[in-house]
Amino acid sequence: MHELAVTRSILDIALSHAQKASAKRITSINLVIGKLASVVDESVQFYWDILSNGTIAKGAKLNFTRIPAEMRCFDCGNVFNPGDSTFACPVCQSVRVQVTKGDELRIDSIDVE
Repeated sequence: MHELAVTRSILDIALSHAQKASAKRITSINLVIGKLASVVDESVQFYWDILSNGTIAKGAKLNFTRIPAEMRCFDCGNVFNPGDSTFACPVCQSVRVQVTKGDELRIDSIDVE
């Protein structure tokens, strides 16, 4: 259900930037979402269709770009892409790891008219 709050924030940011640019309409928004961000694209789209109704963002296309996860092992320094079932380092099997990529959630660009 946190997608509702995420979508509200995306809409607020897009409307604010569109207003500053004196835009008449928002046509698309390009989002970058990391694999570990636990955001479901379909849920964001669902809430977007409801929340943007009655705004200059109504009908804007949401484009989702997914970023794979990347981790760094604290014990051996290995940088790796984790598997779906474990975050353990494939070199030393340590679970003392830090996420270096894949938890992003940002607006990359907003297209307006």
